[in-house]
Amino acid sequence: MKKAVLKQYARLIARTGANVQKGQSVLIVAGLDQPEFIETLAAECYRAGASEVEVEWRHQPLTRLAVRYKSARRLGEVKAWEEAKQQWQAENLPARIVVLSEDPDGLAGINQAKYASAMQARYVKLRPYIDARENREQWCIAAVPGVKWAKKVFPDLPKSRAVEKLWEAILSCSRALEGDPQENWRQHNLELKSRAEALNAMGLVALEYSSANGTDLRVGLIPEALFLGGAERCPVNGVMYDPNIPSEELFITPRAGEAEGIVYATRPLAFQGVLIEDFWLRFAGGRVVELHAEKNEDALRTLVEMDEGSAMLGECALVPYMSPIRESGILFYNTLFDENAACHLALGRGYSSNIRDYEKYSLDELRAMGVNDSMVHEDFMIGSADLAVTGVTASGERIPIFRDGGWAF
Repeated sequence: MKKAVLKQYARLIARTGANVQKGQSVLIVAGLDQPEFIETLAAECYRAGASEVEVEWRHQPLTRLAVRYKSARRLGEVKAWEEAKQQWQAENLPARIVVLSEDPDGLAGINQAKYASAMQARYVKLRPYIDARENREQWCIAAVPGVKWAKKVFPDLPKSRAVEKLWEAILSCSRALEGDPQENWRQHNLELKSRAEALNAMGLVALEYSSANGTDLRVGLIPEALFLGGAERCPVNGVMYDPNIPSEELFITPRAGEAEGIVYATRPLAFQGVLIEDFWLRFAGGRVVELHAEKNEDALRTLVEMDEGSAMLGECALVPYMSPIRESGILFYNTLFDENAACHLALGRGYSSNIRDYEKYSLDELRAMGVNDSMVHEDFMIGSADLAVTGVTASGERIPIFRDGGWAF
């Protein structure tokens, strides 16, 4: 891929995604396989005015070794230096950029129960800092192609061509391949905002999903919740930022404990380095009470048993079946992209930023309203060509939202 195009993409992430401000610290989280792009991204953050750019490197092979050789206690430890770093981040609120490139199968075969238990132990220690950052920082998740990821998506191509092909797909879906990417996103955000305003004017209290594949699900909504999409505002400094590049969704936080019925996934779910495929979930009383997956059912069960909230829903997102990502014809095996190819739900933590005037409430008050609490937030795709979504108002009026996989209003 041409350096000028990659520089333009890095600029989009720095200036529209995280929207780095003059004098602001920046934290980039990325894989060891991407040093060249991360150097370009760091340079763009500095050009945007960053006072410092720190990089936190991750590497799946090292995670595999840690799970294999560390004791369960060691694996779940949070060292004093790590806790101090988290405290600094909670106090200073650097703009956070996560760059995805990892192998979708990179942690296949590890001891999932051991890994999940360690993540639970770490979350207990880190939760105060995570809560302290929530809705108070600018953040952006974007992606660049790793070799193994590219070969997963394009298995019949040579490595170099697979990477190039995935670059083209990522940039195209991110509105960064043609024209001015920042202007493309300005227009896109206006379109998402207009549709969200129309949904919010309906006063919906529930969404009902149905499809020929067997999906028949009703999800309750929080009356104070709003549909959001695209750019968000950081309440600490008023800066607008785009948390996901790409993004096609309009999403809302459902009421924890209000979901009844069955839902079938239409795309694989990547969780803890493995792919969960061909699965369904049955809800009763708002919780997953039954599940099945043709592949990696144990990982799916691990997900819903992570904590009290991981078996409940934290997000309902609407995405037209014929979205640009769907029209690409590519299965990315990456949630950031695949979630924007179809309507999806999320198990786990709900977004408090979807609550009207959320800044006025404490986290405990938001939880009492029905915002789900969990250490995880995992999207899974349910959109199909015949998906119907019906909105229900407090008076019982039923409003068509989606018909045949697309907008009905």
